[in-house]
Amino acid sequence: MQYDALSVQVTRGGIVESEHKIKAVIVSNTGEVIDSWGDVEALVYPRSAIKAMQALAFIEMGGAKQFDFSNEEIAICCASHNGEPKHVATVQRMLEKLDLSDDHFECGCHWPMHAKTSYALAGTGKTPTALHNNCSGKHAGMLGLSKMLDVEPKGYIDIAHPVQKTIADTMAQMCEYDYSRAPWSPDGCSAPTWAMPLTNLALAFAKFSSPESLSVERKIACKTLYDAVVEHPFMVAGTERYCTNMMALLEKRVFLKVGAEGVYIAAIPELKLGIALKCEDGAVRAAESVMTALLDHVGITSFVDNESMKNYRSVSLSNWEKRTTGEIICKMALHTF
Repeated sequence: MQYDALSVQVTRGGIVESEHKIKAVIVSNTGEVIDSWGDVEALVYPRSAIKAMQALAFIEMGGAKQFDFSNEEIAICCASHNGEPKHVATVQRMLEKLDLSDDHFECGCHWPMHAKTSYALAGTGKTPTALHNNCSGKHAGMLGLSKMLDVEPKGYIDIAHPVQKTIADTMAQMCEYDYSRAPWSPDGCSAPTWAMPLTNLALAFAKFSSPESLSVERKIACKTLYDAVVEHPFMVAGTERYCTNMMALLEKRVFLKVGAEGVYIAAIPELKLGIALKCEDGAVRAAESVMTALLDHVGITSFVDNESMKNYRSVSLSNWEKRTTGEIICKMALHTF
């Protein structure tokens, strides 16, 4: 069914202080649109939500097996990680297996996204490296793909490089969308990101979750990636992150991934569904609120006790003195799924 855009309200003192509008869509692995809210055919940049698709060609070509990547290392290829010590060490091991170094990275560097890790690093007098970049796992996978393609890794982030052409071809097949005419831009990590409708993004993750219609090689690659990310949700994000915490709660039933500017996807194998959403003003807090509501809507959270879910369904807001000031609530009128 088609609905108006969803609303997430942020309250203070009993009134609505802010409101976010979100468009979202639920798609089956056969391409059927189950439900949608707002204009889901408008182009959006999926940003980091698409990382599992960017890793797919490397896995499909046998890269993980050839370089003996562990499931943790496969998972971090799909990550926007916090840059915590375990994340950095995992990516470093990947580079060693590839016989490369972080000098080969073309993603830039930034301080760890996890505040305590960032403070600890600064306290040692050190500065971050490209290993701390939240996309370093993705870039390790891209460097691995350059090895599988037997091409020079330098310039692997360029849209005309064989690495990015291979990724674009794989994504086009999974999303069933022609990227040759799609707007694109360097992402925050400098690798290309292509714009697409939310419907096609959700379709890709529905097929990823339940890849019966795909080739044998791609089916195995999807399962390999899915198993890795749900077995090691910490690698996908990290401490105090929604992706990690919710995947742990849902016990391997769902893969979740955030993208910058309020994008989120979910892949749900037992329901053969993909979900994609975009908060129109880019607020991640609203995207997380709606994703929780949609996971409830499709029934995949039904086995989780209410006590564990309540802080995700209604996020309490407090000030620096820990006084409650309001809450974040998703307002949605839905039919029974």
